[in-house]
Amino acid sequence: MSNALNNPYLLLTPGPLSTTSGVREAMMKDWCTWDSEYNSFVQTIRKKLVGLASHDSEPYTSVLMQGSGTFSVEAAIGTFLPVDGKLLILANGAYGERMVRIAQMLRINYQVFRSAEDEEPDLQLLEQLIDEDPFITHIAMVHCETTSGILNPVREIADIAQRLGKIFMLDAMSSFGGIPIDMARDHIDILISSSNKCIQGVPGFGFVIARKKLLEISRSNARSHALDLYDQWKTMEEQYGKWRFTSPTHTVRAFYQALLELELEGGVAARYQRYSDNHATLVDGMEKLGYRCFLPQGIQSPIITSFYYPEQLSFSFERFYDALKSHGFVIYPGKVTTASTFRIGNIGNVYPDDIRRLLHAISTIQNH
Repeated sequence: MSNALNNPYLLLTPGPLSTTSGVREAMMKDWCTWDSEYNSFVQTIRKKLVGLASHDSEPYTSVLMQGSGTFSVEAAIGTFLPVDGKLLILANGAYGERMVRIAQMLRINYQVFRSAEDEEPDLQLLEQLIDEDPFITHIAMVHCETTSGILNPVREIADIAQRLGKIFMLDAMSSFGGIPIDMARDHIDILISSSNKCIQGVPGFGFVIARKKLLEISRSNARSHALDLYDQWKTMEEQYGKWRFTSPTHTVRAFYQALLELELEGGVAARYQRYSDNHATLVDGMEKLGYRCFLPQGIQSPIITSFYYPEQLSFSFERFYDALKSHGFVIYPGKVTTASTFRIGNIGNVYPDDIRRLLHAISTIQNH
């Protein structure tokens, strides 16, 4: 059940998001980074993450990295790509383009396969491109591109990567823990996410789940000392959960609590159902109020939904935002480049009743 009324407003965003009182209360104790009890939480978290990622946990390991999710994306790209590697980036939104910028800054050899923000990648063209370029070693893609809310076809693209002998890297920042994923079944070699998304923790660190053999051969690849994923993993392995540098202790303890609460809810399948119910309730209500979705439902994720601005010339997102905030809701501005949109998130400690309260607030605002 939502505890949104304990907060001044409910975050309807793709993260940070509204958390439970249990997660917040877990941060009320201070921890020493050298403490064995604290480091046991780290080791348990690492094990639980691998268990969430695949039914076959043996080939995989996990490593936590300080900072926002983008830090972990950059750590993964900078650590797994060898000097003679080439990265193919699939981009149909701002976060795919962010990976392009990371590759540029790290001076990694890369190529971009772009699609429109409201379209999935063309699989036939993609396979042709990969087949014709023998220098490509890795393929990277965003699963849920929260620019629009589109859910990209992971299994189909990972199958192409496996068939052509490429390493597949998935930015599952806004999907892991909220949409069923199985790395072994879906042929995902590397997965990246963060503490403040569908597992419903708070900001402070990201994590990478990867095949052990890929980390083992990445020892000399890193382009950054602080973001050396191999060195972070090796330290955690050899020193029982110790981080190389000061770790976000309160965030780690909150994340441990969030994992326990995910299990109590019924796991990823149950959370996926709740998020899907939130999304269905939102879309049905918004359409009745006259709003149109940016994406067709066939490619829409249950994570975040983009809506076109209403046709009234007098509509101001800033006024709409402020009015909703005064009713206890915070939404997101649009990020789509081809249309005027705003976004409403369905994840976090949010339930269909919360969405119905939001819809009532929007109806009230429209009638004034």
